[in-house]
Parts: sequence; structure tokens; C-alpha cells
Amino acid sequence: MRLHRLEITAFGPFATPQTVDFDALSTAGLFLLHGPTGAGKTSVLDAVCFALYGSVPGARQAPGTTLRSDHAPAGTPTEVRLDLTVAGRRLEITRRPAQPRPKKRGDGFTTEKAQSTLREYDPATRTWTGLSRSHQEIGEEITQLLGMSRDQFCQVVLLPQGDFARFLRSDAEERGKLLGRLFDTRRFAAVEERLAELRRVAAHRVEEGDARLLALAHRMAQAAEGLPAARTPVDGRPGEPGLADAVLGWGAVARTEAREAVDIAAVRLAAAERAEARARAAAGHARDLAARQARHAEALRRREALTARIPDRDRDRHALDLALKADRVAPALALRHEAEREHAAALAARGSARSLLPPDLADAPAEQLSALENRLREELGGLAAARRAESRAAALAEERALLEREARADEEALQEAADWLADWEPRRAGLQRRVDTAQDAAARAEQLAGRLEPLRLRLAAARRRDTLARTLARAEERHATAREHRNAAHETWLDLKSRRLRGIAAELAATLTDGDPCQVCGSTSHPAPTPTTADHVDRAAEEAAYARYTEAEEAGRAAEHELVATREALAAAREEVRSLAPPGQTHDQPTVDELAAEAAELTARHAEAQALAARTHAAREALARAEREHEDRAAARREAERRVAARTSHREALDRQRAALAEELARGRGAFATVAEHADRLERRIALLVDAAGAVRAEESAVDRLKKADAQLADAAYACGFATPAEAAAALLDEHGRRTLRHRLDAWQAEAAAVADRLAEPGVEEAAALPPADPAGAEAAHAAAERTLRAAAAGLAAARERAAGLTGLARQAETEVRRLGPLRAAHDRVARLAGLTAGTSAENERRMRLESYVLAARLEQVAAAASARLQRMSSGRYTLVHSDARAGARRSGLGLHVVDAWTGHTRDTATLSGGETFFASLALALGLADVVTDEAGGVRLDTLFIDEGFGSLDDQTLDEVLDVLDSLRERDRSVGIVSHVADLRRRIPAQLEVTKDRRGSAVRLRPGGDGLSG
Repeated sequence: MRLHRLEITAFGPFATPQTVDFDALSTAGLFLLHGPTGAGKTSVLDAVCFALYGSVPGARQAPGTTLRSDHAPAGTPTEVRLDLTVAGRRLEITRRPAQPRPKKRGDGFTTEKAQSTLREYDPATRTWTGLSRSHQEIGEEITQLLGMSRDQFCQVVLLPQGDFARFLRSDAEERGKLLGRLFDTRRFAAVEERLAELRRVAAHRVEEGDARLLALAHRMAQAAEGLPAARTPVDGRPGEPGLADAVLGWGAVARTEAREAVDIAAVRLAAAERAEARARAAAGHARDLAARQARHAEALRRREALTARIPDRDRDRHALDLALKADRVAPALALRHEAEREHAAALAARGSARSLLPPDLADAPAEQLSALENRLREELGGLAAARRAESRAAALAEERALLEREARADEEALQEAADWLADWEPRRAGLQRRVDTAQDAAARAEQLAGRLEPLRLRLAAARRRDTLARTLARAEERHATAREHRNAAHETWLDLKSRRLRGIAAELAATLTDGDPCQVCGSTSHPAPTPTTADHVDRAAEEAAYARYTEAEEAGRAAEHELVATREALAAAREEVRSLAPPGQTHDQPTVDELAAEAAELTARHAEAQALAARTHAAREALARAEREHEDRAAARREAERRVAARTSHREALDRQRAALAEELARGRGAFATVAEHADRLERRIALLVDAAGAVRAEESAVDRLKKADAQLADAAYACGFATPAEAAAALLDEHGRRTLRHRLDAWQAEAAAVADRLAEPGVEEAAALPPADPAGAEAAHAAAERTLRAAAAGLAAARERAAGLTGLARQAETEVRRLGPLRAAHDRVARLAGLTAGTSAENERRMRLESYVLAARLEQVAAAASARLQRMSSGRYTLVHSDARAGARRSGLGLHVVDAWTGHTRDTATLSGGETFFASLALALGLADVVTDEAGGVRLDTLFIDEGFGSLDDQTLDEVLDVLDSLRERDRSVGIVSHVADLRRRIPAQLEVTKDRRGSAVRLRPGGDGLSG
């Protein structure tokens, strides 16, 4: 990379356009950039960096700062243009930062966006071709061509000696930060972080698996409660080594103890079963003995009871014998009783029937009653046709009444339909008007909504406009106050600075010491130092005034930014209010109250129109319902008219049928109101005659049967040995009485047999001779044996369940251990790699991180490249070497030492003197530039800048350093030295001087001759 030309306008301290011809300066190979403090030497380098990368180094690009010159006129834009050759291409970069500019119309300022332009020179056509105007594209193109970031460029091309002096004295961590920025080793740090993250993830997975394993161990401990192993559970934490083996081992012991407990419980159960069988047999024997003894005692009691009941048995046997004889008389007795009952019933029926007959027929015989019945039946048969005619006439009358009711209903329906249809057209017109009104309101609501939204936006903009107007007044007051304060502080600082410059000789004289050279003339004797006057201003007072001026300047700049922003916001609000005005309105800036009143009116009208529009659907539904009802009513009226016409002919037919039946009904009714009444009367008389004739015949038959029954009963009683029929009737027993006697006799006989059998049972007599049995005691012993058996069975089941549970949990634990195997192996592998790359592993003896290891290799290259120049600058005395030895407990890898050839010892770079530190850091910076250049793909750096530090060198060392720098011309390089050392102005003819005054700074070029002057 070679710089050709730099043009600066309104940038930093440079108010007017300034041009730096690097081609003229580079002819000498070595040029000096000098000027008073604050003149803008660093701003020249900032302009180069800004042209390339769009930003300046360090804090000069912090938020709130500006690159624009405060001395520049308001209409002069801030601009930097750089002409350079990089990678064989001649390019021109022009950049303008974001900056305020006066408005083209109206007062105030507006912020102009940053602008960038990249052009390339074509030697064949000798013309410039535009490549891009995009900040991002230009930045990517320059970074790709240079192969360096902004930080790398500032370290490699703009060599800041102070940074490299600190680099020499700093520890490994600080060196790592600088080298990391230069060589971009973030990918190696990312590898470390990635491995650490993988280790954390793997550790988390292993800990989760161990937690599950511990949970299984706790469950096994709960399941093993009561076993000796439960007193010594697994005690560990997730992630501890050996946890899996401990859990599996403990589980094996617990399972063994559980199986032993099962065997013991099985033995206990077998013993309990044998004891329960013995107790059950003893209880059965006791129950049997007690039962036999009880049966013997009960048999004795039953035998005594039978002996007491023998007289009752004899009476029952005699009564049963008499009842058996009386059974032969029973049929005659039953026949007599039945005949007597029938005779009484016949007498009662005859009396009841005769009481309903007329007096002249009360004593009539059965034949007379039957003859009268036959005559009445003949008369009733003649009324059958008249009865059918009467039923038909009744049906016709009912049908005629129904027709009358239907006729009245149809007449009412026709009248109602006529009344409703008469008002149909006015009703339909009213409903249609409702629909039209709602539709008009919907259209009006849509139109009002289109006007309301812009009006609301305009009202909000008007409110912002009024608020910003008030804010602008306050911002103008603050800006005026800040500007007055800044001007006063500036005048004060300039006055104090001028007074200090007038008395600078006295200030320098105050630092003179006999024997030490003067900083101005170099003399070691000081015969007449300038005395200090009463109005002398020292450096502290000037710096304090400058600090106050800087603060006032910052406050004024902030107030100006606030004022510009407020003006722009106010103009934007006014423009928004104007742009939102409806067409044809001349008043483009109405008040908030006017807009609010208009918005309220439009809102009310819009709400009213929306309310009306909301009724559109209901109005349409009402019209549709009315039209459907109109159709239904018209159809109903037509149907009713059709029914009326049909009903007239039907009514006439019914009337003709009724007239034909009237004569026949008159004959059938006779003296009665209806034919049915006449027939009913005849039917009742016939029924009375039938009942009376039947009753007379039944009574006569019952008298004959009673006489025959009395004769048969007397003969049967005498034949069976009874004196009278009454005696036979008394001895007669019914079936229940005979069954009762037989049952009592059979029960006595069965009881006697049962008692005899009971006393004859085997073992009963022997059991009676034995002592009384104790079945309760035997049962209690058996119950205790059963409880013992159940407890033993429950113990065996619990032991088996515990053993099964432990076996299942042990299988789960083994499965979990097998599943954890690959995870644990992966964790160990990742943890080993992470420990190696992080420098925490015991295998990493020097505790070097991966990034530090890479940086150490780069530092070794930088030290080797720097040593070649350091040996020349130090006359072969010093050599820089890289060291990866550890310093105490700190990590190793970025140590840097200097080898002193005079003593043969290696010592720390922090022990170098001020001058030695300068040329060592210069050699380091040049070596770093070579390594970074090679790292960037071998991009050639033909222009370098070196910052302050030459004032700490003696004449001989200065000559050697300048010789080294001058040797850079062998590679066709040009080196710019930024320094205040006066001797360099004599030694380096090619100079770029930066001057300053109250109107701003300026540059002055003095090409000079070739090489260095003596």
C-alpha cells in the first residue's frame, strides 16, 4: 500500500481545504511530521484512517464526538479524499461523515447522511471509474485489499510507540489482548469456548444420569428397608467417579440379603403351617366330643317329654277313628247342605224378581210371564230400522254443525286477510325506506371514516408541533447561553495561553539545574535565567482553563445538536400538518383547538352514521319477513275462498238427507222423545219378565232337591253307627283337622324313634362318660396358629416382593449404567480436550490456552523479525526472544525477554531504560508490521508512520535508529516520523509541518533532499 495524496476539508482542526502530497514526501524515503501540540498532527493520520475505514482510532470516535471542524464555515462540508495504490490498483476514496448543514429552504440546519465514494484509475484510458457509493461495499473492498482490520492497520501502519512500550512492560494477559486483535485469533478462542460448552453439556448429561442412578439407589434403599444393607446406603453426588460401581455393588449386596430373607421367611411359613394343622385337628376333636355329649343330654330330655305326652296321643287316636267313620256319611251331609243353600237362594231371588213386577203379575206363574215376554220381543224387533235412521240423522246434524263452524272460521280469516292486505303497500314502502336510509348511512359512515383518520393524524401532528415549538424556545435559550459560555471560556483560555507563552522562558528557567543541559540551547551553565513575573501563568492554570473551555465546547455542541434536532422535528411536524390538510383548504397550520373541534364533530357524525348503518341487516330482514307474510296471507285467502264455495253444495246435500229421515223417525218414536228411548223401555221390561220367570222355576226345583237330601242323610248315618245325623256331623273332621291329628301322632312316633336312635348312636354313651369337652380353648389355640400362619405368609410375600423390587431396580440401574457408559466416555474425552485447550489440564505442563499457544507462535515470529532491527539499533547488544516459561502461578506462553550480549544474561523487557525501551518497541513495531503483512497475504506496505519517542535517545542511538529507518528505503518504503524533537528537523529534510492559529490549522510541505542530513 502506498499513499499518494490526501485532501482534508473541514476535518478536525483543519477549517480550510488542506492537501498532503505523499508522493513528494516519499521521494526522500524518510519524512518528519511535526508541529505544536494540538495543531493536528494526529488528525492527519486520523484522516488517512477515516478515508480507509470510515472511522478514526480510539476514543476520538466515541459517541457524542464529531469529526467536523468547529472553525469551518457553516456552508463548507467536511470531506476527506485519499489517493492510494493497493494490491496494484490505483484507488481514490472520498468520505463525508454525517454532519449538519444549512437548510436549502428556511432557517435552521438539517443532518446530512454520511457519504462514501470509491473510484479506480485506469492507466490505459487515464480516467477514473466509479466503483461504488455503498459504505458497506467500500469497507469490504478496502478490508479485503489491505487484508487488515482498522485495529490492525492502526498498529501496523500508524505505529504508536507508546502502545508498544506498554506491550514490552505488560504481562502475558495484556500482550494476549493486543496480539489477539492484530492476528484475529477469535476462532481459536471460539474453539476453547465450544469445547468448554461441550464439556458443560456432557457433564450436565452425566450428572443427570448419575442423578437418575442415585434416585434408583435411594429407591433400592427404601425397598431394602429392614435389611442390614439399608443401614449403609450409597452416599455420593452426581458426577463423582466410581458412583456407578458403588450403586451396582450395593445393589448386589442388597439383592443377596433379600434372597436370604426370602429363604428364612419360607422356613418360618412351613413351621407355621405344621403348627396350624395340629391346632386345627385338636379343635376338630374337641368340637366332636362336645357335640356327642350335647346329643346324649338332649336325647334324655326328649325322652322325658315323650312320656309326659302319652295321654294326649291316645285322645288324638280315638278322635281320628270317629272321623274315619264319619267320612262315609260326609257325602250325604254335603248334599243336604247344598240343597238347603240352593233353596234359600231361590226363595230370595224369587222375592226380588217379583218386587219389580206390576201388582197384577206378582203372583203370576212362569208360563204367563214367558208369554208376555214373547209379545214384547216382537214389538222391539219392529224398532230396529227406526233406530238406524235416528243414528244417521244425528250424524248428519253433527256434520251440518261442523260445516257452520268452518264457515264462520273462514269468514273471519277472509276478513282478517282483507284488512291486512289493504295496508300492505304503505307498510312495504315504509320498510323499504328504512333499508334505503340504513344503506345511505353506511356509505356516509365510510366517507366520514376516510376523512376522520387523516384528521386525527393531523391533530396528533399539530400537538407535536406545539410541543416542539415550546421545546425549541427552551433549546434556543440553552444554546445561546452555552455559546456565550463557550466564547467566554475560549477567550479566557487563549488569553492565559498567550500570557504563558510570553513567560515560557521563565517557566523553562525554573526547571534548570546546574550541570544539566538546557532544553533550548543545550548549555550546561545558566548565568542569567529569566525571572518569573507577577502575572505569570503556569501550565496548571492553562490546562484548567482549557478543560473549562473543552467542557463549554462540549456543552455548546450538545446544545447545538439539540437545537438542530428540535428544529428538524418541528419542521417535520409542521410539514406533516400541512401535508395532511384536505384539498382546497387554505389554512395549512390550524390550531389544536380548531382541529380538535373538527375531529369531535366528525367523530359524532361518524358515530351517528355507524349507528344507522348498523340497522341495515335488521331492516332488510324485516322487509323480507313482511314480503313472506304477504305471500302467505294471499295464499290463505285464496284457499279460504275455495273452501267456502265447496261447503255450500255440501250443506245442501245434508239438508236433503235429513228431510228424508224425518217421517221414519216420527213413526218409530211413538209416544217417546226418541226411538232409542222407546226401544230402551221395551228392553228393560223384557229383562224383568225373563228374570221373574227364571226365579219361579228355580225355587220349585230347589224344594224337590231338599226333600231328597234329607232322606238320604238319615239312611247313611244309621248305616255307619251314628244315632242321628247330627252325631255324625259332630264327629266329622275336615281335611285340616285330620292332617293335624295325623301330624301329632306321626310327630310323637317320629320323636320316639329319633330318641331311640340318638341313644343308640356309637360313641354317644362313651362320650357321656368322659369329662366335659373345651372347644372354646381349642378354637382359641387354632385362631392363634392361623394368625401366626398369616403373618408368616405375609412376611414371605413381603420378602419376595422386596426381592423382586430390588431385582427390578437393579436391572434399571444396570441399564442406566450401560446407557451412561458412552456419555461418560464422551464427557471424559471432551473434558480432556477442553482442559488441554483451556490450559487447566495436568497434561498441559505450561498451562497454555489454545489461543495463547497460537499467539505465542506469532509472538515468536514477531520477536525474530524485531531482533534483526534491534541488534542494529543497539549496536549488536540486544536481542528479543520469546519465552513460554511460567511466571509463578500464572499461565505461560506470551513471555518476552531481551538477551544482553554484553552480559550474556536474559532479562525482562521491563528492565530496559527509557531510550532502550523506545528503540526496542520501535523494532518490535516494525517486526510486527512485517509479520502482520505476511499474515495479510503479503500486502506490501510502502508507507508507514511512527509516533513520538525519539526524544529519549542519545545522539549515537538516534543515529543508529534513523539508519535503520532509512534502510527501509531499500524496500522502496517511505516512513513518516511524528515527533517534537528539534534535532530531527535538522536531520530529516523532508518535512510536513502542521501550524495552528485561531482560524484553524494548516499543513506546510517541505520536500527536502534525498536521505538524512548530518
